[in-house]
Amino acid sequence: MKKAISILLCISMVISLAACGAKTPAQSDSEGGFAPKLDANTDCSITVAGSYDNFEALEAEFDRFNEIYPNVQLSYVKLDDYNNILATALEGEDKPDIFFSYASMIGNDKYAPVFAHMEDLSDASLGLDLNCIRSGLINHDAEGHVMMVPVFSRSYGMLVNNDLFEKEGLSVPTTWTELMNVCEAFKGKGYASPMMGYSQGSSSCLMYTVAYPMFAATLAGNPEALKMANDLDPAAGEYMRPALEAVEQLIQSGCIDLAECDPIEDNYTQVILRFFEGDVPMMICAGDTVSGTKKRESQSEAFTAAPFTYTFSPIPLTEEGGYFIDSPSVEFSVNKDGEHLDMTNEFMRFLITDSELNKMASVKRLVTPTADLSFDAVYAPFGQVPSERIISPEVLGIKDPLTVQIRVAAYQVGKGEITVDDAVAMYGTFE
Repeated sequence: MKKAISILLCISMVISLAACGAKTPAQSDSEGGFAPKLDANTDCSITVAGSYDNFEALEAEFDRFNEIYPNVQLSYVKLDDYNNILATALEGEDKPDIFFSYASMIGNDKYAPVFAHMEDLSDASLGLDLNCIRSGLINHDAEGHVMMVPVFSRSYGMLVNNDLFEKEGLSVPTTWTELMNVCEAFKGKGYASPMMGYSQGSSSCLMYTVAYPMFAATLAGNPEALKMANDLDPAAGEYMRPALEAVEQLIQSGCIDLAECDPIEDNYTQVILRFFEGDVPMMICAGDTVSGTKKRESQSEAFTAAPFTYTFSPIPLTEEGGYFIDSPSVEFSVNKDGEHLDMTNEFMRFLITDSELNKMASVKRLVTPTADLSFDAVYAPFGQVPSERIISPEVLGIKDPLTVQIRVAAYQVGKGEITVDDAVAMYGTFE
């Protein structure tokens, strides 16, 4: 009898150990840091609302999440006139569970109704791994809450046609002097505008892309100046001067020929297609523009006929080099009043991981927000920027009204509508 019992106990133990060691389908799909917490058979719908026309990278995440939770229906919808309609959508019957949010919303009373719906994503009970995101990208409110989490980040710089530099026997500039010299060399070789960019309107203009990093860097080392600038104190205008003078010098020296730039009708598709013509050494733009390059390579007849290698680099505005403005591009917020909040948070917990954020950034060709800085190869030059030249506007506390001042001032100075002295004196009045 004792022997029989021992045999039964051994068989039971083996079965138990096998069961413990076996992985369910959900567990197998969770390898890489994510461990499901809810019933795999949960049946519900989750909607993500945003301003993108389409979001293939996110839809790929939906597919991977459905390998774990096959009965969860996830969808993305674009809201027209997003910033103005979002508050209404959050109050409606078909309110989104997750929605795009932007750093520019912070401190703007217009978005108070939107913030009223946001869940605190720093709540430890949610289990989001916010540590996988570069700390400089995460904004904490006065109570230390995190109401929005970055899924993409951006910077400002220039697309560089590396093949043109090699063809002309020149090196990509890393200092201001080198930039001036290489522009002069390209002009001598017949290039009408060695640097180009969008210049038709102040929004997303090349002048702002040049000026903003330098203005932010000037304020970064001076808390008193930053407060003055955020308060739109006219005295803060003096801190714009170095940035505005850089814009002015690039144009007056002929590095940028605005007559060549003005036919570019937008700072996205048209900038990319103009760059793909293959005769522009350096195209000034933001990282959001770079995100569209991969998709448009095949749309450019010139690039298809004569492809070339290109990278996205900081503009070397000083003798020490350029700046890496490490800023969120798109952020996600969770509607705390959503119908299926538990599963919504489960999807967010799945998404906010190194592996998933990097995959999504790779598809969209935007800079990943993760701590490992796993850039697409096109962003490699930003990975070489030393830490002391990396600036996080959200951590510094730079507010949107401040950015309006440097954007409009840089545009008007670049266009020759006002002088640098005029712009400095007008700080706080630009709209």
